[in-house]
Order: sequence, then C-alpha cells, then structure tokens
Amino acid sequence: MSIISAFSKKRVLITGGLGFIGSNIAHQLVEWDARVTLVDSLIPEYGGNLFNIAGIDDQVKVNISDVRDEHSMKYLVQGQDYLFNLAGQTSHMDSMKNPYVDLDINAKSQLFILEACRKHNPGIKIVFASTRQIYGKPDYLPVDEKHHLRPVDINGVNKLAGEWYHLLYNNVYGIRTSILRLTNTIGPRMRIKDTRQTFLGIWIRCLLEGRAFEVWGGEQLRDFTYVDDAVMAFLHAAVSDGTNGIVFNLGGDCVINLEKLARLLVEVNGGGNYSVKEFPADRKRIDIGDYYSDFSLIKKALAWEPRVTLTEALRRTLDYYREHQKKYL
Repeated sequence: MSIISAFSKKRVLITGGLGFIGSNIAHQLVEWDARVTLVDSLIPEYGGNLFNIAGIDDQVKVNISDVRDEHSMKYLVQGQDYLFNLAGQTSHMDSMKNPYVDLDINAKSQLFILEACRKHNPGIKIVFASTRQIYGKPDYLPVDEKHHLRPVDINGVNKLAGEWYHLLYNNVYGIRTSILRLTNTIGPRMRIKDTRQTFLGIWIRCLLEGRAFEVWGGEQLRDFTYVDDAVMAFLHAAVSDGTNGIVFNLGGDCVINLEKLARLLVEVNGGGNYSVKEFPADRKRIDIGDYYSDFSLIKKALAWEPRVTLTEALRRTLDYYREHQKKYL
C-alpha cells in the first residue's frame, strides 16, 4: 500500500494544527484526500494562524480549543485513525519566564491527550513532535538517539516529560506512538514576527523590511530541516508500525555555523545586512553550543532523509514571505 492510499479517506487529528508544521501536514493530507481536523487554541504567542490553511480552509475542520481542556480532547479523539501531536509552547525564553504555563502545555496537557486516547480511542496511532533541546549541550557530534538527555531549560524538561508520557502509554497501554526529535525546522508558515519559534524567522522579517538583523555568537554549528521534509517524516512514521515506541532524530542536508548561514541568507535574498554580537546574558545561560544530529536511525527505518538543500529551503521560504509577509505580522 502506498503512503497516499494509506491516508485516503482516513480521519486525522492534528493538535497545533494551525501552527507551522501542523498546517503543512494538513496541506499534504488534504492533497491525499484525508479527513482532517485541526485543533488549535490560537493563543497569540504560540504561532497558530488561520492564514496557514488558506486554500484548504473549506476542506478541513477547525476546532478552536485548548489541548488543556480534557473534555474537548475526549470528544475530538473519538473515531480518529491518526493523531499528529504538535501542540506545544516552543519558546525557550518564555518557558524560563513563566515555567508554570510551559508545564501545563508541554507536560500536563499531554496527559490529557493520552488519557483521552486510552479511554476513548486506544487504536489510534500518534506521532509526537519533540525537540533536539532535550539533549542539552552535546558531548559529541553528530548527536544520536543514545546521547544523554539533560535539558538546559524548562521547555526542554517539559518536552522530555511529554516524550516519556507517550512512550509509557505505548509500552503499558499499547497506544501506538512514534516520537520525532526535531532540529531547526524552517519554511513557509513558520512564525516570523518574533523569536518565539525560530531565530531565522526574525532574520527573514528584518531582511524583507530592509533592516539589519543580529547574529548572536555566530560560531555555533546547526542543521536545518525544510518543513516539507519534516512533514514526510511525520507521515511515514504514522503509517509504519515498525516505528512504534521508538524515538527518531530528524536532521538537515548540511552543517553550517550561524554567521555563514547569515551570509547565505543575504546572498539568496539578493542583499541585506547583519551584525554579529555577543549573546545576551539570559540567552547565553541556556544556549546549547554546537548541535547537529545523526539521523541514520530514521533513514534505516523509513528511508527518510532531507531532500531539500539549505539554499533551496531559504529561497522557498523567502519567496513565500515576500508574497505573504503581512499575514504573519
């Protein structure tokens, strides 16, 4: 069975469905004739944007509710074949300033979701979005899934708890779950108004507004996954029972330091300026230094690997925001 036919006519629930990755998954699923329901709180700080479903808004169901509402989740999970669980608070700095909210969204709410599945739809397949941040400062590079887990901020601690809840429900209750640890994901529909989702977003905003952007540090090594590649990892993980109870890293096609990334972005844009500055003290305390991932496990399991080069990813992203920038500010 092809992956397209695996999703055709199937019922799919996406938490955080109006956000960056969730909405991109939705666009692909609609193309494949899935029955898609999106759940999003549309809390302004968390990245949900109704424009993200422009063009498919009449082909999906949208439920504006909070995953912390166990009564809503009890209703929403019923009858679903797949759940892509992307609801979360992504800002590392926000998690340090307001740890209780981060705990609610990234840990406690995951229990609401999983309990709803256990009680009302134990046959569902879940793919949970986790983060490279849970590794903390790497002991070695590239980082594989066997690396020690020692998060450096509240967000990472709570995302790690969310991971373990999913693994526990897989192992104890048989609720099939796969986990993807994302690196820096970039592309159309990401948040660009501030740095709550990714630093690259504010770089792009500054470029398009003719302003110089700041590069903090500049020597840190990073990898980047284009959102279309990330979407395919989620979809393939969902339809494979060989991924149940397993954690996978995603990665990028290359490794680059941030100053070189800034130069590449300016080059692809056809102009622009930036300055390299010292890390702000509050961010320096939770910076993980160099990071890039070993994604050989998911490559072996699902034949997944990044197919869009970093240069092409930046080009496509810039083109998208040249056309739609105002919808994201």
